[in-house]
Amino acid sequence: MVRNKKVIALICCRGGSKGIPNKNIKKFSGKPLLSWIIKEAKKSKIFDDIVLSTDSKNISKIGRFYGASVPGLRPKKLSTDNSDVFDTHKYIFSTR
Repeated sequence: MVRNKKVIALICCRGGSKGIPNKNIKKFSGKPLLSWIIKEAKKSKIFDDIVLSTDSKNISKIGRFYGASVPGLRPKKLSTDNSDVFDTHKYIFSTR
């Protein structure tokens, strides 16, 4: 099968959480929750790239450690409870 386009897994992971602060990097079975998401995306072998979008330097560091690419930190205006997901996607893909 020949593909002309890259298949990208986009993981949106903001630092702010009202319910469980820093939930994306809290340990779950000994590893940050985010690591499990990245691991499963890699294991699927369907993605050419796994891109992590975050507004947090700490989340970015952990994501890179586990193999996600991070094109840069997302602006705070795109990292709120009410941020538009389509604006967020448009921003992420315009930085690549």
